[in-house]
Amino acid sequence: MQIAEPKQAELPQVPSFATAFALWARIGFLSFGGPAGQIALMHRLLVDERRWISDSRFLHALNYCMLLPGPEAQQLATYIGWLLHGKRGGLAAGLLFVLPGAALMLALSTLYALYGKLPLVTDIFFGIKAAVLAIVIGAVRRLAARALGSRFLLAIAAAAFFAIYGFAAPFPVIIIGAGLIGMAAHAMWPAALAGAASGQGGSAQTGETAPSVIDALFAEGRLEHTRPSGARALLTLLIWLPLWLGPVFLLWSWLGGASVWTQIGGFFSLMAAVTFGGAYAVLAYVGQEAVNSFGWLNPGEMLDGLGLAETTPGPLILVLQYVGFLAAFRHPGSLDPVLAGALGALLTLWVTFTPCFFWIFLGGPYVERLRGHRALAAALSAITAAVVGVMLNLAVWFALHILFGRVAVISDYGLHLNVPVVETVDWRALLLASAALLATLRYKIGVLPLLASSAAAGFILSRI
Repeated sequence: MQIAEPKQAELPQVPSFATAFALWARIGFLSFGGPAGQIALMHRLLVDERRWISDSRFLHALNYCMLLPGPEAQQLATYIGWLLHGKRGGLAAGLLFVLPGAALMLALSTLYALYGKLPLVTDIFFGIKAAVLAIVIGAVRRLAARALGSRFLLAIAAAAFFAIYGFAAPFPVIIIGAGLIGMAAHAMWPAALAGAASGQGGSAQTGETAPSVIDALFAEGRLEHTRPSGARALLTLLIWLPLWLGPVFLLWSWLGGASVWTQIGGFFSLMAAVTFGGAYAVLAYVGQEAVNSFGWLNPGEMLDGLGLAETTPGPLILVLQYVGFLAAFRHPGSLDPVLAGALGALLTLWVTFTPCFFWIFLGGPYVERLRGHRALAAALSAITAAVVGVMLNLAVWFALHILFGRVAVISDYGLHLNVPVVETVDWRALLLASAALLATLRYKIGVLPLLASSAAAGFILSRI
């Protein structure tokens, strides 16, 4: 009797640019739920359903994007689009991931700036702030469980928290310092990182046998744009660095350093270069600077912005667009405030996301060389631990301004501490925050239902 050989999985058809464009648009409109939900959505559509990319290559691409500053989910989409169709594919995937959420965020920022002080809106945001606090605490908890695998990493997280909470240390200094400590620990004390410097980033081989489009294209040598090239890298530098930083230098030379436009461009360009860990990690530093240094908004409005960003598709870092809108709206010069706000939002978007394409197009051809790079993985592990401490500071900062009517500032011996005035505690905010924490941590309620129910509860409690 003849035994039939197992049938080999059929290779899916190479998608046309139009087909890929339609899918990237679909992802852009459906990408709710923060980076975890966005990455899961792309994995289901690109790996499981269409087999455009294999699971192992998807995970390797994700690990590379985790090494970069900026929103990792948007950069992952850009990277896969670039693999399939070169730079036009990367541009399509990355832009479509951002534009639906950015358009909605612009509309919400405009409405907030014009009507945010109305009692109805204030009461609704009272509840949303409690939900945002619960969401941030949940994010800290998940990242800490994944990132703090040793006492050494726990110590880095604690040091980062005290540096930013107690001494208002700049976020870029904390990130750079953690990376250097991680690399030094890898050289002198590898066991301290609990195996984090393996260089694999969790992307173990999955044993998959089904072929994917991208793997087949690599095997056939048809992805010439993915081969490292010094000339191509130089061209990328010559095009994308001026695109990113050129507007900032033009604004500075035209308007000077005191202009709100120069401040927006320069500040958010810096944030684009150091936003390891995504929106939650950088928001505490953005809040400090936007509230205390620039005076663009107050702590409660920063919370409102994150609440708006949680309700829109796209990366949560779009909350920076809201900050840029309010900054220009309140310092419009001779422009109409709404027009100035829109221009401020667009400038923020430009300097925030242009470097995302720059990182991918410059580093993508060299990404295979990152496999097994232990020292780099050690630096990333230490940076991730520091991000836990920075995010914890964000949670504390939010809690102080949500739960207490007044927060005192103690500045002595180099310390800069925010201390709550206990008698000003708001029992309604405490009740809402506790309920939101229970809902998200115990019962795993989704982000949108949590925000909606908290907004309704906030409206009701505000009337008591």
